[in-house]
Amino acid sequence: MSTYTHGHHESVLRSHRWRTAENSAGHLLPHLRRDQRLLDVGAGPGTITVDLAGRVAEVTATEVGEAELALSRELAAERGATNIAFSVQDVHALDLPDDAFDVSHAHQVLQHVADPVQALRELRRVTRPGGLIAVRDSDYRAFAWWPLLPKLDEWLDLYQAAARANGGEPDAGRRLLGWAQQAGLTDITATSSTWCFSTPEDRAWWGGMWADRILQSALARQLVDTGLATADDLARISAAWRDWSDREDGWFSILHGEILARV
Repeated sequence: MSTYTHGHHESVLRSHRWRTAENSAGHLLPHLRRDQRLLDVGAGPGTITVDLAGRVAEVTATEVGEAELALSRELAAERGATNIAFSVQDVHALDLPDDAFDVSHAHQVLQHVADPVQALRELRRVTRPGGLIAVRDSDYRAFAWWPLLPKLDEWLDLYQAAARANGGEPDAGRRLLGWAQQAGLTDITATSSTWCFSTPEDRAWWGGMWADRILQSALARQLVDTGLATADDLARISAAWRDWSDREDGWFSILHGEILARV
């Protein structure tokens, strides 16, 4: 297992709760049907999970621990989603039957796991023949923004160093196709899509979230504890995020790699 770089501070969950099936699983939605059973690995706070549950017959949502799973349980209860089962699982060795699901889905998961190829082998095992595996991961090195503030370059370098120290691969998006091929999948459609933050409201949300996150999340603690950055370094990066948020020409694009693989 690898360590989850982001942690679960409020500033992290603020970002994750923004995600929906529409803005985060658009490559999958046209393939969903009401009679399907779907596995959602790494459900997080459950916003995508609950959306998917409204489109299929049954969902099994997984997380690495009960505390993490409680976030999606709470949202499902709040929204009245009664067709979701919850299970603590390790994606490297799923305690689930072969051929159990019509669709297996993972959003922003493979970038954090120790062995993404083994994770995909497990998704292949639990997906029925003819079923679909849908994966989407961001690619940090491909992020683009304006204005070109040096402290945001420093932020990106620090994040990548921390993620790799934790056993992850922050540039996962560009590697999904190769990982899927290594896992033995052959019928693969590889695409990409972006999130883009450019309106004043988007900039205030995205920049404000990262201004807090670089100071208060598990990432911040890791960077200071390992000597990769000082508290003063992080304060300057936080200020740069707020500076970016205030720029009328501020623009930030996040590239994601996606695969749809037919089993």
